[in-house]
Amino acid sequence: MLKFMQKRIIPYAVITVSTVSVVFSGISAKAKGDAVYSLAAGAASDILVEDINPEISDLQLCAGASTHVRTDLPTEEELEELRQQREAELEAERKASFTMVMAKTSDYVNVRSNPSTEADKVGVLYKDCGGEILERGDGWTKIQSGELVGWVSNDFLYFEEAAEEYAKTVCKTYATIDTQALRVRSGPSADAEIIGLLEVGIDLETVPEKEATEGWIAILYQNKLGYVSSDYVTLHLSINEGETIEEIEERERLAALEKAKLKTKYASISANVDDITLLAALIQCEAGNQCYEGKLAVGAVVCNRIRSGSYPGSLRDVIYAPGQFGPAANGMLDKALANGVSESCRQAAIEAFGGATNVGGACHFRRAGSRDGVVIGDHVFY
Repeated sequence: MLKFMQKRIIPYAVITVSTVSVVFSGISAKAKGDAVYSLAAGAASDILVEDINPEISDLQLCAGASTHVRTDLPTEEELEELRQQREAELEAERKASFTMVMAKTSDYVNVRSNPSTEADKVGVLYKDCGGEILERGDGWTKIQSGELVGWVSNDFLYFEEAAEEYAKTVCKTYATIDTQALRVRSGPSADAEIIGLLEVGIDLETVPEKEATEGWIAILYQNKLGYVSSDYVTLHLSINEGETIEEIEERERLAALEKAKLKTKYASISANVDDITLLAALIQCEAGNQCYEGKLAVGAVVCNRIRSGSYPGSLRDVIYAPGQFGPAANGMLDKALANGVSESCRQAAIEAFGGATNVGGACHFRRAGSRDGVVIGDHVFY
């Protein structure tokens, strides 16, 4: 039988007897809801008795009582309508329990002042950004993500379970320590070596790509892999926020200032044709497939080392120092010298010797993503 939260439709019986006193006794309930009611003789007036099932088989009255029983049952159509209404209410409650959305894009999606593509752009959500639902419509949803508030087309949003599952793939998960002190171990076992101790409230980035071990969470501890007991931490996703137009403009302004600081002019380094060719060949090996800015950055790193006093003072000694530049050790540099270098690499070498730099005083570079620094193309300079 359907159970309704707001209103129950109940069949009823009207019992007519002849005096004012009504005594109920011997009430019993059976599996189908039927019951036995006994009235004393000589009851008076009409009395409405609720919750009496229309299939009651025994309604016992003492002498002198009379009954009139009327039953109003909902039709099958009404029951079906009520069932659909309840299902719609439950679905609305389920959707209301999900307040998060995630951007559904490979790059970014525009956020607008009103639910229309003609409305002003107020900011963007990037592919790893999410927000809170403020108002959900059929075609557009109003969201808040940090300082950004506006409308996003539903075609570019993940909702409900899909939003939560997507967030797990693009957002970092952190473990918050819930106990006063928690041991960090080298492996997922109480017998593993203790490599650290954490205080309550500390957040640590988890390592979800590690194979899960029941009862243990893999974390990054001092840039090394460690494990903590899952009984004493709370996991939570760090959802990145979108940017308003004003925030984007301010970020780009500051980035331009930082970039300008990196583009400076140092003292030139004396170099002959052979030096220029050698540096150009190294640039070609290390950054031949990069933009001109990337080529100049590699040349600047080499020249910064010559000026620093922490490395050998000559170009050849810097380039051929053990363990420094791979092409010098594996033969690629010699091949580049034999085959000739490109004009762009030669020009970058000339500028670098002349004191030009676009990475400040950086003396190192490696593949981008491995550490913080100035990213140009595929490399980070630091």
